[in-house]
Amino acid sequence: MKAKILVTGATGQLGQTIKEFYASDSSYKILFASKADLDISDTAAVQNLFDQHQFEYCINCAAYTNVEQSEDRPELAFKVNAEAVKNLAGICEKNNAVLIHVSTDYVFDGENKAPYKEIDAPNPINTYGKSKLQGEQFIQSSSTKYFIVRTSWLYSSYGHNFLKTIVNKIQNNESLNITASQIGTPTSCSTLAQFIFKLIDSRTPNFGIYHFSDKGQTTWYHFALQICKSFNDYNCDSIQAINSFKSKALRPKYSILDNSKRLRVLQEQPSWEECVDKTVTQLISAPQS
Repeated sequence: MKAKILVTGATGQLGQTIKEFYASDSSYKILFASKADLDISDTAAVQNLFDQHQFEYCINCAAYTNVEQSEDRPELAFKVNAEAVKNLAGICEKNNAVLIHVSTDYVFDGENKAPYKEIDAPNPINTYGKSKLQGEQFIQSSSTKYFIVRTSWLYSSYGHNFLKTIVNKIQNNESLNITASQIGTPTSCSTLAQFIFKLIDSRTPNFGIYHFSDKGQTTWYHFALQICKSFNDYNCDSIQAINSFKSKALRPKYSILDNSKRLRVLQEQPSWEECVDKTVTQLISAPQS
């Protein structure tokens, strides 16, 4: 029996990664819905799709992820990251579908000295994190079956993300000043997609919150240096570390996620360096949009 899956936010970097790896997999019957295809805050439109396709799972990749602009446009951040998520949760509950919702390390304040566990109390310090936390809370207050997957520093060969920005600047031979004051884990959309589909394939009844990242920790500065290693004709000394940068949004200084729980579902956990190297190589050989 093919699992029937709705993927929202299909043109974002995670949605496109899922499409790359799973669209042609005969084990699944997947409908990819972009923002243009489906407004997830429109109850009637979403329910109409469920009526047509009887989805068993909804993977919500739709999000407003611009941390800086969220400070200027909080109403949009909360509409997409919270209110629309509440709508999806209600529809999944009504249709007995499992909601798989992607959340963020930014629900934490960064004051921990050890990796954050799923049971640690969230305390977001910017609008983006607050909107994502409210989305989580709406899901938890519903009666739907759900997986909330918190991840960190997400990147891929698609869309707009830190890795692609650095690659473009290196290719343009630009000098870079990158903050070294935040510690986190870069996470590949490819490994995150693998985990999401492992949750589906396992048919696990252990619903709830899961933390997911690749292995290890670093700073944005050292993340950029790792990207640089793939370019022989660029002087990595042109990348300089700085302690702070102009920002409207506060950011957690430490947002390492404890992966113990997710390792019981998917034991494979490649290093962040290995995944970054693989993505940069892919970008250099075949640039994505």
